[in-house]
Amino acid sequence: FLSVTEDLVRRRAEHNDCEIFSLEEISLHQQEIEKLEYLDKWCRDLKILYLQNNLIPKIENVGKLKKLEYLNVALNNIERIENLEGCEELKKLDLTANFIGELSSIETLQCNIHLNELFLVGNPCTEFEGYRQYVVATLHQLKCLDSKEIERSERIQALQNYPEVKQKIREQEQAYLLKRAREKEEAQRRLQERKDKKEKQMKSKLGFDSPDSLQNKENHQAEGDREQETWRTAEDDEEDRRFWEEPTAYTPETRLETHRYIEEKRRAKDKTRESKKREKPPRTLVTAEGKVLNVNVPKLHFSLKDDEENNQIILDLAVYRHLDTSLLDVDVQPTYIRVLVKGKPFQLVLPEEVKPDSSSAKRSQTTGHLVVSMPKAKEIILAKQKVSTSVKHSDCNTPQKNARSAQVEKLEVDPSKYSFPDVTKIIQEKERIGQGPIRLQPEKITETKKSYVDFENNEDV
Repeated sequence: FLSVTEDLVRRRAEHNDCEIFSLEEISLHQQEIEKLEYLDKWCRDLKILYLQNNLIPKIENVGKLKKLEYLNVALNNIERIENLEGCEELKKLDLTANFIGELSSIETLQCNIHLNELFLVGNPCTEFEGYRQYVVATLHQLKCLDSKEIERSERIQALQNYPEVKQKIREQEQAYLLKRAREKEEAQRRLQERKDKKEKQMKSKLGFDSPDSLQNKENHQAEGDREQETWRTAEDDEEDRRFWEEPTAYTPETRLETHRYIEEKRRAKDKTRESKKREKPPRTLVTAEGKVLNVNVPKLHFSLKDDEENNQIILDLAVYRHLDTSLLDVDVQPTYIRVLVKGKPFQLVLPEEVKPDSSSAKRSQTTGHLVVSMPKAKEIILAKQKVSTSVKHSDCNTPQKNARSAQVEKLEVDPSKYSFPDVTKIIQEKERIGQGPIRLQPEKITETKKSYVDFENNEDV
């Protein structure tokens, strides 16, 4: 059975910063709780407690909650009212849709002098003749019963007929209790039948019926798997149909049985799912023939650049920004690179052979990208060296080489031919177009320049 756990209470105490000792209100509805305990020790200051729609069969372990004002235990399996005498501040009690047939148990609520509201709708006791009169006459402090206000005239009339009503209630109560005893015996018998049937099915599945069946199963297991699965599914469907269509009385036992049946089916389904989930074989990174494959299991964007200027290959792998670097494993080989991202392999065949020892891996602090620089194994002659060699060979008389050298010479900039003074002359010509002082200024500059060029500087002059 499921009981109230500290972890559950702490999770439900988020509004109180997960502190349970000072908790005043908590909601534990729809938690499949079958036993009520520990709350009177952990949460002494509780004022409001919601426990509706669980499987609680008995009110217990709440008597020490002196400050409790509202208790909601609707839609549970409670059969009698008890153990609430210690709840001195109790003002509202909701017992809607339970199995309370022992109506005389409400006499225990006479100690709760502050109790104003009581809800018993949906219980078997509400069908008793004189139910409302009995409750109104028994609990003098009540102001509202089943959402209907109790008037003074109603109470006076109920008190006048109290002895007769009480006697009727007692008789109906005894009849109900006898009926309940028979229902419990029936529920016990059904439970035993189900257990025996389940054991029989388990024995037949394990092959205890015949000694050779286990050996036959081992021999034909692969062939019969699909047929067995189909047979099980059909059997399960038939069992479900029988269970839900079979008419049963609405009792605490049937409600609990239904819950257990649903839970059992759910677990069986989860178990079959887990068994069907086969472990994936490790991904093939290198074939049996030794061929390296391109693999991108983590599905990351990447770019591979050939840096001819520095004679290296650069891999830019778009690793997640917030991924810890310790979860990356880089392995550079002469013909390929492998990066494990959280155990998932990324592998790429390189276009040229590289030097693994000289390679380096860096991680961007802004984007998180992994950048791996891999120097090429083959030395390549740089572009400048190619130009110089072509110039040397241009001395030969062959016309093709002369043409090539001529082309190269055209690309080069000769400082003697294209000098800076040419640029200044262009600017001066543009300035000469202007009028006024702009025209006079460059004329003076040119005169001084001419004097420096044509004449020697004489200090005496």
